[in-house]
Amino acid sequence: MKSHELTALPTHELASLARTARAARTGTRITFSPKVFIPLTRLCRDSCGYCTFATAPRHLDEPYLTPEKVLGIASAGAAAGCHEALFTLGELPELRYPQAQRWLAARGYVSTVDYVAAMCRLVLEETGLLPHVNAGAISPDDLALLRQSAPSQGMMVESLRDDLPAHRGAPDKIPARRLATLESAGRLRIPFTTGILVGIGEREADRVDALTAIAASHRRHGHIQEVIIQNFLPKPDTAMRGVPPCPPEAHLRAVALARLVLPADVHVQAPPNLADQDGLRTLLDAGLDDWGGVSPITIDHVNPERPWPAIEALKAVTEEAGLSLAPRLTAYPEFVLRRDHWIDESLHFAVLDRSDAEGLGRDDPGSIWPEDRRTAANVGPGDEVIQAERRSTGWYSGADVDPMRLIPGTAFAGGAVGEVLQGVRLAQVPGEAELAVLFGARGAEVAAVAQLADDLRAEAVGDDVTFVVNGNINYTNVCTFRCSFCGFSKGPLSLNLRGRPYLLTLDDVAERAVEASQRGATEVCLQGGIHPTFDGEFYLDVVGAVKQAAPDLHIHAFTALEVHEGARRLGEPVEDYLRRLKAAGLASLPGTAAEILDDEIRGVLCPDKITTDEWLDVHRAAHRVGLRSNITIMFGSVEQPLHWARHLVRTRDLQRDTGGFTEFVPLPFVHMAAPIYLKGRARRGPTWRETALMHAVGRIAYHGLVDNVQASWVKLGVNGVAQLLAAGVNDVGGTLMDENISRAAGAAHGQVLDDADFREIGEIAGRPVRPRTTLYGRPSGE
Repeated sequence: MKSHELTALPTHELASLARTARAARTGTRITFSPKVFIPLTRLCRDSCGYCTFATAPRHLDEPYLTPEKVLGIASAGAAAGCHEALFTLGELPELRYPQAQRWLAARGYVSTVDYVAAMCRLVLEETGLLPHVNAGAISPDDLALLRQSAPSQGMMVESLRDDLPAHRGAPDKIPARRLATLESAGRLRIPFTTGILVGIGEREADRVDALTAIAASHRRHGHIQEVIIQNFLPKPDTAMRGVPPCPPEAHLRAVALARLVLPADVHVQAPPNLADQDGLRTLLDAGLDDWGGVSPITIDHVNPERPWPAIEALKAVTEEAGLSLAPRLTAYPEFVLRRDHWIDESLHFAVLDRSDAEGLGRDDPGSIWPEDRRTAANVGPGDEVIQAERRSTGWYSGADVDPMRLIPGTAFAGGAVGEVLQGVRLAQVPGEAELAVLFGARGAEVAAVAQLADDLRAEAVGDDVTFVVNGNINYTNVCTFRCSFCGFSKGPLSLNLRGRPYLLTLDDVAERAVEASQRGATEVCLQGGIHPTFDGEFYLDVVGAVKQAAPDLHIHAFTALEVHEGARRLGEPVEDYLRRLKAAGLASLPGTAAEILDDEIRGVLCPDKITTDEWLDVHRAAHRVGLRSNITIMFGSVEQPLHWARHLVRTRDLQRDTGGFTEFVPLPFVHMAAPIYLKGRARRGPTWRETALMHAVGRIAYHGLVDNVQASWVKLGVNGVAQLLAAGVNDVGGTLMDENISRAAGAAHGQVLDDADFREIGEIAGRPVRPRTTLYGRPSGE
């Protein structure tokens, strides 16, 4: 159906088509941007008939907000957990007001745009908030300047009618000028927000014309991320104070038309503070998929008489409609995930630092302050990474902050998530696409995924929570490989990050094994760097030293990388080498060195390490010679949910062939001292929602093949692990005496838990706790 033919449809039919179109593109997800509103200047050379934002210099203390005031607003927003600093300003006020020109010149700025660019950089560096700038119809040079300090920009088209009384006295509202700016933004590859103003004298056909022009620009350049459908409301003391407000039906029709006229990858937004409570549900029913910026700190300075709805109230309305609410960044995920094309390189880390794996905003409550990454260098072994000044209060893997309570909770899942869960309950096996859908669960959907996972856990292993008493021996931190995520390994002469290079002697290893045994350990876990002096005989010698010193210990040792390198350096087949290790006393392999089993991601994280196929081949060979092993995944650095799904499917396929894996162990990326984070090329680890889903989706993916799902207390903390016991987890890992690897990356949790600590976790979750052996048997004498 052609765009103008849509206007002949009755409202209910138009809205139904729009909802169907939204469901096909964004499913059940509705987004919003938690922001602060920074009104940099209320001076403007335009005089629009509806505007109360613009004013004259005599009504202002100063023409522009000072840097101190800008930073004060931004800091309050960062402390409240916002992601966006929305800079709103009048258009080119220095061309109308000498006071503006003098103020700027006295401070060394050549224009308003020059000043806003400087303030964007200040806010970004000091608070980490991502600037979004609405500077109006500006030149390509000005757009390019702002692109260097703001990940996204915007300008309302409003209407393409050039005869509207609302725009008399507004030279920047000439339609051709607005469209030229839209085109320039596209050519400059700027993620751009635009929109129309409904009810200022235009007809419905005029709205379709404006939407069609916006759609055409997007088809040429792909840069329009969202279109705002704003309803006109008259304000006192304006030229249009006597004009009737936009009728609600006209507004919702405009929202539906936008969804149907615009390309599917352009988001449709309507300001939630310009509608009443009932109107919010109506807008959702008309196909809206974004609520725009909502501030817990500042008013809407353009519509000061209309307060923002509380985010919890907005969430409630959204979920009542069977939809889920998710925070986003100033740039939408489509642009964040393709930042090399769309976002200036200097802003990449700032965007990464606030994004989750899907390119949306991190959704853990609390502040996210920039970390002074220089303070992570040259700290002693076992110390926490030093964070200067303001500490973030949001949850991170390894941080000493308890996560928010997600599970158990109100469980509901419609749309694609509900369909996948229903399929699993009908014994269907989810593939990559279905698992990726589950990783995108939000709100009540997360609890629904966790509930199914917990049902499957009870079916597979009952209610017992297990743990193993074990010791860790990291025999060297010297490594010839250059894994970009590792804060543990050192070069031979390296003094960077944590501690000095070391190599334990065989006597040292034996002594630590005896100590672990005397402290009640049934298992010793051996892992270390790949030392340049090692050949494959070293690993045989280490196993022999432990076996001789503490013959009753189960030796759980050597990553697939260590096995692969040992065999390669001896020039013998991996399977033959594993047989020799087993004969020497090796009893099982850890699943570490897997990271993400996708070579696209391994090329970033560990380009010189074993490939996906080589990791799988080592574990296949181990299973053939009678050695059990486990599956790990290190998640939350640079990868997306589809990579997680591929990892689960590839290891599941191997388990179906061999049956040799005993457990699945998700290992959330600890960012604080990881080199890839310190270089500004990774996220701050997974969010708590992503962490909970990894454990729950893992349980679902491996159902019937891998019975045990473990949570890492070293990375999650006691209360985090207790919560995950309601999300499919049945094992809480080991006591980990002398664990160094997580602490080297910045984890703040302790070095060891004992029997009483694990029983406390069980009490929190209301589950019985008991010790186990490495292979999930009962220890002798229990």
